[in-house]
Amino acid sequence: MADYITTLLLAFTSIVIINNLVFTKFLGTCPYLGVSGRIDMAFGMGMAVTFVITLAGTLTWLVDHYILQNPALAQYGLGVTNYICYILIIAGAVQLVEMYLRKFFPSLYESFGIFLPLITTNCAILGLCIFLNLWGTEDLIKAIVLSFGAGIGFTMAICIMAGIRENLALADVPKALRGAPITLITAGLLTLAFMGFAGMIK
Repeated sequence: MADYITTLLLAFTSIVIINNLVFTKFLGTCPYLGVSGRIDMAFGMGMAVTFVITLAGTLTWLVDHYILQNPALAQYGLGVTNYICYILIIAGAVQLVEMYLRKFFPSLYESFGIFLPLITTNCAILGLCIFLNLWGTEDLIKAIVLSFGAGIGFTMAICIMAGIRENLALADVPKALRGAPITLITAGLLTLAFMGFAGMIK
């Protein structure tokens, strides 16, 4: 039992820091750059993505193992529909988040604008669902931990970027680098910093 918990903790730490989907896989960069202007918006988006990615990862793992890859149903060749199933599950989870925010947090819902429905096309979420398959995750609990960890990693990445961008707004940035250029340079430096964690592990 202790070994199992240790494995789960290592998997969680890995997906949050070492194999962060934003910093090492370069997934989810659209909301990462588009909604990281303010820390409150970034945190709200991170929580929304964490909910969606945890729900989507868990449901896609269940659908994958009990329906699409079920030996009893192999004759129907359902495995080829996995991407379609993933996208439908993600879209359903995003609709839940959108309805909840519209009902209880209308100001946050309005501030997200087009980026909230675009969570459906957030490649970090689809990427996690695909990685769970590619990594051969055979345990539901591990799939949930990895999914939740991926969401926490995304939240951490977008909040770090938002904090830096809020400070950059007060900094004396050269005119040619203001706006998108300095944001992309900052994103590159953050990526290099987090990729260093993988080097430390090796």
